[in-house]
Amino acid sequence: MERPTMMMQAVEITRPGGPDVLVVTQRPTPEPAHDQVVIKVAYAGVNRPDALQRAGLYSPPAGASDLPGLEASGEVVAVGAGVTTPRVGDQVCALLPGGGYAQYVATAAAHCLPVPHGLTLKQAACLPETFFTVWSNVFMRGHLQAGERFLVHGGSSGIGTTAIQLARAFGARVFATAGSDDKCAACAALGAEATINYRDADFVDVMKAARGADLILDMVGGSYIQRNLNALADDGRLVQIAFLQGPKVELNLIQIMTRRLTMTGSTLRPQSDLAKARIADQLRHHVWPLINAGKIAPVMDQEFALADAAAAHARMETSAHIGKIVLRVG
Repeated sequence: MERPTMMMQAVEITRPGGPDVLVVTQRPTPEPAHDQVVIKVAYAGVNRPDALQRAGLYSPPAGASDLPGLEASGEVVAVGAGVTTPRVGDQVCALLPGGGYAQYVATAAAHCLPVPHGLTLKQAACLPETFFTVWSNVFMRGHLQAGERFLVHGGSSGIGTTAIQLARAFGARVFATAGSDDKCAACAALGAEATINYRDADFVDVMKAARGADLILDMVGGSYIQRNLNALADDGRLVQIAFLQGPKVELNLIQIMTRRLTMTGSTLRPQSDLAKARIADQLRHHVWPLINAGKIAPVMDQEFALADAAAAHARMETSAHIGKIVLRVG
């Protein structure tokens, strides 16, 4: 069994800025703390929070690695005290507090999940960040039920492609917005019954014609917040997970009372290890069987070498991608 060496290659953020501030460096190989494992990274997922951290807009939680990277797949090469599973030699994918852009990373053992049957390590690296986010916000927080009308913005993103598949698998009616006909077609192929090219149509009008959304998952914010409220059915729920257009707007909240609407939201990274372990447990029981059966799979966009992390970030920030971008590390 290959064990960590003393030093490893990693990609660090040299200063706040654009993709060019990502530089390959040498760092000490991490050691597992109590209840942690060390993973020899094969692939690392690239996500919007990585770009926000790179730009100086999203600081790591206390005690987390300053290296970007919130999900990875690979082989467990060391375990800390108190860990019974996974074991050394197991192939896993894992949610990370940071540090995924590196040859080795330490994370809580309870945040690791087995690589699903039939999936490669490359595919498995795309699962944790988006599946933890979607499951916790759409199902645990948003309480999506079979037969409900569910609208997801950014349907062709990693979050969007995951949300469409999961919502369909659990019997919801899915509506999705995207910024091009090709992206709308990709959403439809995943199971969205209606797609809305936001450059050509108003999602509020579409949802009102469908009697309103029971649940909306939004990462746009800004002007979308009031429009989302307008697009909800009575007793509908809005779950906010990001603010690409900004978090500060002027709202008329009277309809929250008169139509009994619910606004909520969350961020994943600052949550406690226990909260993330509970999400992992629900995924293991409710979602991993669907992936093992081939009913759900990550949508892949493009692969980059670890040394080309800057190009991967540039690709993501064009918003031209459909699905997940990964870094090849191993």
